[in-house]
Amino acid sequence: MNAPAAHFPTAADVRDAARILEGVAVRTPLIYASALEAMTGAGRVFIKPEIFQRTGSFKFRGAYNTIARIPGERRHGGVVAYSSGNHAQGVAMAAKLAGLPAVIVMPEDAPLVKRNNTKALGAEVVLYDRVREDRAAIARKIASERGATLVPPFDHPHVIAGQGTIGLEICDDLQRLGVSPDIVLSPASGGGLIAGISLAVKDRSPATRVIAVEPEGFDDTARSFRSGKREKNARMSGSICDALLTNEPGELTFEINRRLVGEAVAVSDYEVREAIAVASRKLGLVVEPGGSVALAALLHGKLDVKGRNVVLVLSGGNIDPALYAAIMSEC
Repeated sequence: MNAPAAHFPTAADVRDAARILEGVAVRTPLIYASALEAMTGAGRVFIKPEIFQRTGSFKFRGAYNTIARIPGERRHGGVVAYSSGNHAQGVAMAAKLAGLPAVIVMPEDAPLVKRNNTKALGAEVVLYDRVREDRAAIARKIASERGATLVPPFDHPHVIAGQGTIGLEICDDLQRLGVSPDIVLSPASGGGLIAGISLAVKDRSPATRVIAVEPEGFDDTARSFRSGKREKNARMSGSICDALLTNEPGELTFEINRRLVGEAVAVSDYEVREAIAVASRKLGLVVEPGGSVALAALLHGKLDVKGRNVVLVLSGGNIDPALYAAIMSEC
């Protein structure tokens, strides 16, 4: 069930997604992180910890919003998705709640914790070679053979709108506190998360800057902003940020982000490792590499935040235990 490319989601779609997700998705808290203010010179710093979301990442939101809308006559075939891990788990959980079978195409080098969690939720996992094979083509073939609905990881209106509920919650919580957000920092890969967030935030607070954060060497979003067209990464592996290694921005997501975001910064694996350690020691939070990039950008001065109110989206906490132990011993 790929939606027409012309169907660009709106802030109204995000609000409708919030209706679908109410009582199903976790309404994650907005945490005031005063410890980060002294470290960075920012005005006030808030954290949106999607590590507390079902399956440990924001991906459940978009997956459930999409699967809940599959028409009755299409549900018998179940769903198919492709993912390095977090979308896999989100789709598997959403399919389980809907009583539908799920097949997930995952890279062979996906963290074992994410593969095992996906299987534990009842999904069938099909492995592929991240470098040599096309995951989308594999998923489309399976969907065609089984009469299943394809649930893309980012380039779909319902997926984008579901992720955008994060932005709605941020705005609602800050409004209750009487705080205006100057900057919202969000991880970016295919662009679904930050596209959804920007739809919600810009609708409520047009002056707020929504800024994408990517791993160094995988800055396709930044390069796409500069060139005005979708750019590809030169490689598909080589960063610890496994959740952020999509080859290029999506068609829908790029058009939204080009219009509403337009800014991106990059962080190194070393900076991400330090951010993971700071999240643990200063904030008491366990965050995976891809979920830590916004914090890394703040800590390492990738943009001027002096006196500004900043919101960081920590998008996931599904880190391999061995990697986490190594980082905590090194940093």
